[in-house]
Amino acid sequence: MRLEMRSSLARHVMVQIAALLWLGGAEAAPPAGTPVFIQVQGLAPTSVGLNGFIVAGDFTEGGAFHWMPASGVTLIGGESGNVSRDGRTIVGRLADANGNDQPAIWTGGTSWRLLGPLIPNALPCQSTLGFATAASGDERFVVGGGYYGTSVTDACAGGSFSAFRWDESSGYVLLGEPGRASRADAISADGRVIVGYQAGTITAVEGVKWVDGRKEAIAGPLGLPVGYARAVNRDGTLIAGTSCVPDVEPGRGPTAWAWTSADGIKCYPVVEIPPWVPWVDRRNPLYNVYIYAVSDDGRVMGGDIEFDVAAGDEEAVIWFDGEPVFLRDYLRDHGYPDAFKDHFNTGRITAVSPDGRTIVGHNGGVFGAVNRNGFIVILPELVKK
Repeated sequence: MRLEMRSSLARHVMVQIAALLWLGGAEAAPPAGTPVFIQVQGLAPTSVGLNGFIVAGDFTEGGAFHWMPASGVTLIGGESGNVSRDGRTIVGRLADANGNDQPAIWTGGTSWRLLGPLIPNALPCQSTLGFATAASGDERFVVGGGYYGTSVTDACAGGSFSAFRWDESSGYVLLGEPGRASRADAISADGRVIVGYQAGTITAVEGVKWVDGRKEAIAGPLGLPVGYARAVNRDGTLIAGTSCVPDVEPGRGPTAWAWTSADGIKCYPVVEIPPWVPWVDRRNPLYNVYIYAVSDDGRVMGGDIEFDVAAGDEEAVIWFDGEPVFLRDYLRDHGYPDAFKDHFNTGRITAVSPDGRTIVGHNGGVFGAVNRNGFIVILPELVKK
């Protein structure tokens, strides 16, 4: 589908989307009524800003994009795009003059500002110096990961890859420990809480949070650190990710998790797999459960179950008040009986707007798992508790 057709489709539903988004601030619960469901071939949305009025991500044929109801899809250059909560900042990565990817900030049109290597004289690993994954709501901080080795022997060493925080006045602050790989994947709106992972000492990886720069491993129900931390809400009172009980989850044990400041850690398994999922061996099911995104109040969370992404083994899941619902089932029960028909899979949910009303993600479309098919779901007015 050409970009002109994508823009026309987006404009066609603009009025309907705007009406749904401004229906009010009702809290989320399993929503009745008919949502807006948009799919666009060749896009992989990664993030949502301005409560759904801006979506950013990657164009599968190369480059970043942003999408808005009024203008549709706009290619903006770069090599990846992640929009901030307020929709004013897009960060990602861009190749420098030597062909090495650096963390970068979009500056308008197709122009980007390179942020440089994490430390002077850092050497790239396989043409990568680093990348940015998220920006705070006030645009002050950028987070991500990158290499900081300065010799050929340690340029690609796992321990030479660190999570970072960047801001205009201080530049890079390396958050990881020397010799221990780490990465930052998300940051709270106020910039105080950063979440991600580090290489583990007991388990393979440990989900961590950095609060005002101070690192803390997130403990699971058995006292072991959880796995990857992927999402954080406005003020860091909710963090979510995958591997509630790391390294012991094959079979019927795979779980995602969410941590709240009020209640601590809670595991979120997905056990009942619908019969339309073709790749799960029900005699010996092997898959993981991921939460990639949360609303500010935690009543809407998005992610997937997956086993082998390259093979197309991934299906999108949305949690309403902690209860998992497969996205295809929700859409087919609420006005879209052909949702994801003939598609390779239903993919994953990658972002949820702070108010829980807008869900974005991508899946393997009619041409297979590699060529992604972006989707945007605008929920109707949500049921109050």
